[in-house]
This record gives sequence, C-alpha cells and structure tokens, in this order.
Amino acid sequence: MLSPSSRSCSPWKRFWFSRLNDISPAGAQDRLDVDIRQKSYRSAAGGSLQVLGELAFGLKRGEVVALVGPSGCGKTTLLRIIAGLDRDYDGTVRLPEPGNLGMVFQEPRLLAWRTVEQNVRLAASHASDDELAALFEMLELTAHRNHYPGELSLGLARRVALARAFAVDPDLLLLDEPFVSLDAALALRLREELAQLVDRYSIMTLLVTHNL
Repeated sequence: MLSPSSRSCSPWKRFWFSRLNDISPAGAQDRLDVDIRQKSYRSAAGGSLQVLGELAFGLKRGEVVALVGPSGCGKTTLLRIIAGLDRDYDGTVRLPEPGNLGMVFQEPRLLAWRTVEQNVRLAASHASDDELAALFEMLELTAHRNHYPGELSLGLARRVALARAFAVDPDLLLLDEPFVSLDAALALRLREELAQLVDRYSIMTLLVTHNL
C-alpha cells in the first residue's frame, strides 16, 4: 500500500511508486518487467537531457500501481516506452502474454466523425454485443452509444476512453492522468468506476498521476 521505491527522474525532480494492492506471486507470462537504464532527449542546443535513469520494477496480474510525481518528471515518457510508442532508450521492457494493451491518454482522443460505439469497436472489433452492452452499462454510457464526441461532456468522453481501453480485453492497462481537468467530485466518481472495472477483470494496471 505504501510506496516501495523512489527513483530519480532528473537532478531536481523525483517520482515514486505506490502499490495500491497486493496479490499472490505470478508466473513469468503474467508479469510486466521494466528495466530502464537511461532515456534522454536531444536539446535544441545539441546537448542531451536525461529524463529517466536506473529505473526497474515489475507488476503482476491484478496488481494496481500508481506512478506519482510532479509534471515533467518523465511519467508519460515511461508509459510511452512501455506501450512501444518510444523505442529510443537504453533498457528492456517485457510485456505480459499475450500482450494486449489498453491505454487511456490525458485527452480522450476520440474520432469526432464516429459515434461512441464506433470509437470503441474500432479498437475492439472482436468484442461481442453483450460484452459491450455490459461495459457501457457499468460506465453509464448506454444512453450515449449513438452520440458523437462533440455531443459529450468531458466526463462522458473520458468514460468512452475507459470503455475503449477495457474493450480490448487488456493484459496491461496504462492510464496517463485519466482524470486530469475534471472537478474533484467527478474525478472521484470515475476513480471508483475504474477501481470496479480493474477489480472485476483483474487487470494489471499502471496509473500515472501527480495526485493520489
């Protein structure tokens, strides 16, 4: 429950891990293993800025871990590395098998010309009607499945992003500040809904946030 480790992101900023639950040991195929020795960016002046270094941790199936730290310390960079969106780093990342990945970004990133259901099905064409119906009901999206993103509030749009991530039946769920820009009451409600989904599907989850 308490933070098991702390790692430097830069000489002046730090983040830490908060393990939010505890489960039994898992086999190699049920784990995420991350070992980042160094991640740097080239500066406009031609120099090099290190944003991650000497960072190693693992997650087990059903485990929820929060990565906590101030803006700009490398949290999103780490998620991008794990998701395979950034391969320019020194280290290794081993994903759980079979490797289905669900990701929720800081912005909902919905296609404006597609309905709620179409946005979700685009990521999870294999999902059955019954599976989507259950997911929409849990996230209170049933009445909005034929609406377009422009007709949704920010809170509803974030629910759609969560539905899209869970619809792919992920082995690993990556959440990058999914409640940012929401008022406190709505953020708390979405956290509770997310916790119910993670518990129901027993999904390995890495949550990035600057505020628990």
